Amino acid sequence: MPFLPVFLWTDILIFLLLAVVAAGVIYIRRRPHLSAPWRTVIQRKRGMISIMILSCYVVIGLLDSLHYRPALEADGNGEQVHYATEVISVFDRIAQPLRQELEKTYSAPFSHQLYVKEMQTAADGSLIYDYPRLKYGASHLAQIEDKWSDIQQTILKASLLSLLLVFLVYVAHCIVSYWRNKTGILAEAKRLLTGQSDYPLRTFYLMLLMLTLVTFNVVALSGDYHVFGTDKVGQDVLYQALKSVRTGLVIGTLTTLVMLPLAIMMGIAAGYFRGWIDDIIQYIYTTLNSIPGVLLIAAAVLILQVYMNNHPENFATIAERADMRLLFLCIILGVTSWTGLCRILRAETLKLREAEYVLASRALGASNFSILHKHILPNLMHLVLIAVVLDFSGLVLAEAVLSYVGVGVDPSMISWGNMINSARLEMARDPVVWWSLTAAFISMFVLVLAANLFADVVRDAFDPRMQGGR
Repeated sequence: MPFLPVFLWTDILIFLLLAVVAAGVIYIRRRPHLSAPWRTVIQRKRGMISIMILSCYVVIGLLDSLHYRPALEADGNGEQVHYATEVISVFDRIAQPLRQELEKTYSAPFSHQLYVKEMQTAADGSLIYDYPRLKYGASHLAQIEDKWSDIQQTILKASLLSLLLVFLVYVAHCIVSYWRNKTGILAEAKRLLTGQSDYPLRTFYLMLLMLTLVTFNVVALSGDYHVFGTDKVGQDVLYQALKSVRTGLVIGTLTTLVMLPLAIMMGIAAGYFRGWIDDIIQYIYTTLNSIPGVLLIAAAVLILQVYMNNHPENFATIAERADMRLLFLCIILGVTSWTGLCRILRAETLKLREAEYVLASRALGASNFSILHKHILPNLMHLVLIAVVLDFSGLVLAEAVLSYVGVGVDPSMISWGNMINSARLEMARDPVVWWSLTAAFISMFVLVLAANLFADVVRDAFDPRMQGGR
């Protein structure tokens, strides 16, 4: 077998969550009252833009969640196949040039030389103190003066390819609409181009054009240049920024799996049963809120670190060790972040339990479980959904802050927080090494902005108080 599949805990949970989302989509599509709000989300321009941007991040994260250990080259004696100790992903395989083409140290974006001077031997044998050429960046150029013209030609070719791809998608869309509506192709093309549809198709194609332009240009330029430069050990910063996507998505999504059950069960129980149950639950989340979250997370991470140092035999590879710390961090963040949603659900449940339809069900002899399942929980789901999408961006930022202070993900795992932490000292250099911090900031900013736009649209679609003003 040319590779050995590796199933990390976070990989299993990610694809389990993906399966749950797929089942939820099938369930919602069969029920018009549930699919109507989501259709409203897609019909909004902000919703379309945010969904397309988030889809790009999700694709990168899923590709980076398919891990395996490649087989080592056999010596021809028919011995047992041995596998490398390094665990890589499908994304690593796709971005193999970025991962393996290491320079000596820092280099600026699109540079052809290192960022620091070194002693070199000239052609005549004399020693000179100058910037050495990069081993891979712009190495295809015979004359350095041709660099910017080469970059312009590469951008032009990539842009034309992206335009061609978008045009082919548009033509295919027109043909499908022609077969479905049985009208003229030109009429369908005009209808789609003028936006005569229930969905913002012009926004879709404009966003598709922007995404393909960025993707094609980055892919084309990264083959010959370091688009975001290199870090202290010569690793491509663009690769680090893309590799950090999975870490951010794991923190933002898997933490929700821990937070939601606690918040929903505790909040509904406190609001519906009241009495001593409400007092106990309030005491629990009040006590938990009184402890600084960073200190609690730091203590838990240090306990896990001591366990991993004392039991190294439980972790076969460095990737498994880093993955366990990431999973544990998601659990701790979930345990410390459920209290806010619990308070909201408790307050809303206190109001719903006095509603007329709940009182009627109780008078007819319905059990508490039946009332909670049929009346209370469905009327709280819009609050749960809004809270989830709003908390996502906060959790992504929390990872960056925790990694910055040293209690986040494992140092061997690439993340935006670790990139910012390593760039902290680089900002004190002269000249300043600014591109690592910039790449992490841009990647994280786009994800958080798209998540916030999506959360805003979801809130407008699902919150009953917002529907009257649409």
